[in-house]
Amino acid sequence: MTPGGALPSLILTALLDPVSQDRFQVARQHLFPPERNQVPAHVTLFHQLPGAEEASISRLVATVCEGRAPCPFATTRLRFLGFGTAYLLDMSAVSDIREHLAAAWEPWLTPQDRRVWSPHITVQNKAAPDEAKRVFAKLQATFQVERGAVIGLALWRYLGGPWDLLVRCLFTATEC
Repeated sequence: MTPGGALPSLILTALLDPVSQDRFQVARQHLFPPERNQVPAHVTLFHQLPGAEEASISRLVATVCEGRAPCPFATTRLRFLGFGTAYLLDMSAVSDIREHLAAAWEPWLTPQDRRVWSPHITVQNKAAPDEAKRVFAKLQATFQVERGAVIGLALWRYLGGPWDLLVRCLFTATEC
């Protein structure tokens, strides 16, 4: 419980195929300031859903994943964040899923979750500005498009820094 008795908020992320997840996780572990790296590499669909609605949110996530095939994605470019770097992603099929969920959860969405979604994976953040610039330049010099698949969705409880995995739903279809 949070102060005032409210349940901690929930976060919904995309689950990446194991090869892609490992690639971004290694980059994050190498580049993120260790004391700030409390969660795995991730693509956030929703940053703050109401913890009190965990059961209904979990049910809809499971329903959305049922009968759906893995969705392709590709890295498109890098974005400099000022204190770090993120890979921008093209994942249009996941954008469609997010739009469906956003419509269902519209009354609960925060201003951040109402904005146009820009899928990305942050591999460095909260670094010193000079270090962040150096890392961005190095990654930019070697950037190439990487392809992978989103294989499901994960629901997490926010614990003031670290996250607790609540639900992991895989897409169940094998073909598009």
